[in-house]
Amino acid sequence: MILAVDIGNTHIVTGCIEGLEIKNVFRMTTEQARTEHEYAVTMKQILDFTGITRDFEGAILSSVVSPLTATMKTAIKILTGHTPIVVEASIKTGLNILIDNPATLGSDLVAAGVAARHSYKPPIIIFDMGTATTISVIDENSNFLGGAIVPGVAVSLNALARGTSQLPSVPIEAPKHCIGTNTISSMQSGAVYGTAAMIDGMIDRIEDELGSTATVVATGGISKRIVPYCRHTIILDEDLLLRGLAIIYEENKQKIKK
Repeated sequence: MILAVDIGNTHIVTGCIEGLEIKNVFRMTTEQARTEHEYAVTMKQILDFTGITRDFEGAILSSVVSPLTATMKTAIKILTGHTPIVVEASIKTGLNILIDNPATLGSDLVAAGVAARHSYKPPIIIFDMGTATTISVIDENSNFLGGAIVPGVAVSLNALARGTSQLPSVPIEAPKHCIGTNTISSMQSGAVYGTAAMIDGMIDRIEDELGSTATVVATGGISKRIVPYCRHTIILDEDLLLRGLAIIYEENKQKIKK
């Protein structure tokens, strides 16, 4: 079994994975001020609480929060006894990245792209809905073409509440009707139905550029709140990124150093 850790802007998602089977997933809040020992203790406590063995053969780490990468790398070493593989430009992924500067592609997008390429028929459009909503496009020849970045649903709602004097903070929930009849339902309509419409519209535009229909996959913590209201067929795959890390680990496990 391996430990796979993905550091995002809001949460750190950790998975215990055997082969490509994800045995356990847990989340921690991303806090740059925490030390490697604090993260190691927290992960140990969670693993002990869930009854998961800590007999890991290795580990892999992806991060979009650069200041935390070294901290978590040390924390994982303390916890497992293994120095994790870090997903970076030099790592073997099998993904042909065709953006202007492949080295700038986020490791989370790389991992999701690897898993999507492994699991679904291309061309593929991937929506990863977290702090930001990222859109990745893989063509029929499994080339990573690029994509788009949109403010995340929670970020947009929080910005509305902070930037206006009369708009409150509201939960991300779909109101009964698209046409809101009060402030809260109107904000929720914009957040849920508006985001769903954006997703549908981006799928149409991307498929026009590809010249064919695509397999559409959604992942990320907010995706399950939005996808049911989209009009396109979209596969919800909450474990896409962790599965991608497991695949990358298998391709690079000879690099592990104890």
